[in-house]
Amino acid sequence: QVQLVESGGGLVQPGGSLRLSCVASGRILTMGWYREAPGKQRELVATITNIGTRNYVDSVKGRFTISRDNAKNTVFLQMNSLKPEDTAVYYCNAGGTIYHPGGLWGQGTQVTVSS
Repeated sequence: QVQLVESGGGLVQPGGSLRLSCVASGRILTMGWYREAPGKQRELVATITNIGTRNYVDSVKGRFTISRDNAKNTVFLQMNSLKPEDTAVYYCNAGGTIYHPGGLWGQGTQVTVSS
């Protein structure tokens, strides 16, 4: 049974960087990252297929980069120029499309951007 394990969250100052990692216990075609801020709907942040097709929410374009290592069944989210509005719990997702999530979720990792 495939599971997702996330790591890399933490506290960072505005303008700083973090890199999130998500390891799947099996091979999955599409993986991605979603986030949920207090009082807000969970939203797509970035997704990637096995051949490298990507989708980003407009608010992170130019700042975040999603990548993956297919051999290791791992997806990464490099987050640069972080803003306070990026503060949220970030969830790894697998099994969907680049536009919609699948049913497999990671445990969530907190990202806090604050001075």
